Order: sequence, then structure tokens, then C-alpha cells
Amino acid sequence: MARLLIRILAVLASMLALAGAASAADAAASCRAGTLYLTFDTGSMSQAELIARTLRRHHIRATFFLASEPTVNHDNSLDPTWAPYWKALAADGHVFGSHTFDHVYLRGVHGDKVTMRPQFGAQGGKDVAMTADAFCTELRRSAKAFQSMTGQPMAPIWRAPGGRTAPQTLAWAEQCGFRHVGWAPAGFLGDELSSEKFPNQALLDRALRDLRDGDITMAHLGIWSRKDPWAPGVLEPLLTGLEQKGFCFATLREHPRYKDWFQQHGAEGRR
Repeated sequence: MARLLIRILAVLASMLALAGAASAADAAASCRAGTLYLTFDTGSMSQAELIARTLRRHHIRATFFLASEPTVNHDNSLDPTWAPYWKALAADGHVFGSHTFDHVYLRGVHGDKVTMRPQFGAQGGKDVAMTADAFCTELRRSAKAFQSMTGQPMAPIWRAPGGRTAPQTLAWAEQCGFRHVGWAPAGFLGDELSSEKFPNQALLDRALRDLRDGDITMAHLGIWSRKDPWAPGVLEPLLTGLEQKGFCFATLREHPRYKDWFQQHGAEGRR
């Protein structure tokens, strides 16, 4: 009886090993073109629900960079009114980083200070001198707002508005637990460009043609200035086309460039 049981267990183990190997082979085949990393910045939030539904339908996890920006609902994207949205995305397994709180643009570096221009908030449109501590506080404001709404800490990553950085801001951010994330040239999806000069079909064709394994993409949850919104016309066919080409998708937690940083630093809120 014992021998029979041992033989049965051995057969089961062999079957599980074969199933695991087959599953790994299937995954490799489905990702024959490589892995892409979708990221979204807040923006006007006009396409927020559509983007969330589309990602959910395709079972894709992405990375979101959050600032407190005015929305089409006449509130701000990090107001408590958006808590259900962020909670739902967090439950879907997406990753969230800081985009600064007031969407502050780098203007210059002057010794031990940097000049930043908040786009929104009490100092909106004005140049503000920031020390390392003030800059860190600006990054952490988004993290605290996100955690208060979702109960989850923000990831240890950030994205500078406009992609504008300097060695000073990059170093300061890492000192307070945030590594910067830009995007690939082909990953600029163009949703903030003029729809007259860059129609949706042209943006779709360019992305399907140029994206390569490992690329980080960048779009927004809505852009005020674009007359023909990007997401309704592009996102669904873009994801379908990329999947048909053999791409898989992952969050920046799995990106080779950031994986070790995540493992070393955990979530920002736990530092």
C-alpha cells in the first residue's frame, strides 16, 4: 500500500511538473514580442473610467502617477471624491507613484535650492524656491493623499511633470525614497498633442509600429486641450493590436530597471 501511494505521488508530481512547464511555454509564446509597461498620469480625468474599464477588460495592470489636478467633475484628482476610483484601481492590482502634488515643474537649480513652478494649488503659476526637505514633502503629499483614500502605501517611484528633472531633484527624490520614471521615445503616446496635427489614427499607427520590448508608455487620464480625445479612439485598438503582435503587459514593479529598487525600498509609506 505504501509503495502504491509513493508511486501515485510520484506520478502526480510528474504531472504537475509537466503542467508547469507547459504553462511557462504558453506564457513565453504569448509574450513572443516582449513586455510593455503602460503608465498613466492624472490629467483632467475625463477618460479615467473608460481607461479603467478597458484595462480591466484586457486583464492588464498598469502604473499610475498621481497629482492633485483639476478634473472635469469640478474637483481635484486627489480629493476624497475620487477615493472610490483609486480604491477600485488599487483592488485591480495596479501600481501608483507620485507626480508631485501640485504638478510642479522644474524651472532651475540654484545651489542648494531648486526653483519649481506649481501648476495648481495656492502657489499655482508662481515660481517657488524649494529645499530638499520641501521637495520631498511635495512628493510625499501625493503619497499621503493616496494612502488616506485607499489604505495602501504608494510605490517608491515618481514622475516629474513634463519629464523635467535635474541631478539635484533626482538625488533628492531618491534620498526620500522615490526613483524617477520617464518613458521611452516610442512610449510617448501623444494624447496631449493637437488632434488636428496628430489625429488618433496616426498616433495609433505609430505606437503599433514603434513600440518594442521593455518600453514604458505614457498617456493621461484625460487632457483638456485635445479636441478629439485620445483614449476612446486609440486605447482599445492599441491594446488589441499589441496583444496580437505578441506583447504582454506588466507594472513597473516588474520592470528590470526598477525591480531591485522596489525590492529594496518596498512601498514608500513603509519607509
